[in-house]
Amino acid sequence: MKQDIHPDYHTITVKMVDGSEYTTRSTYGSAGDVLNLDIDPSSHPAWTGGDRQLMDRDGRVSKFKNKFGGFLGA
Repeated sequence: MKQDIHPDYHTITVKMVDGSEYTTRSTYGSAGDVLNLDIDPSSHPAWTGGDRQLMDRDGRVSKFKNKFGGFLGA
């Protein structure tokens, strides 16, 4: 394996939507950084069975619907 071509692999903390945290190793950021998730398995409809709604942060969902609402004649 070639030396000095791989990204730095270090420990970070991942903070879930519900506030729980876990430590993992990643190439994200730098050692000790915290990765705050907006969507995780506890809040995403794909894992929860669709009974929860996604949060519309900064109006992104409504902007998307306004822009592409009539795209396929729907």
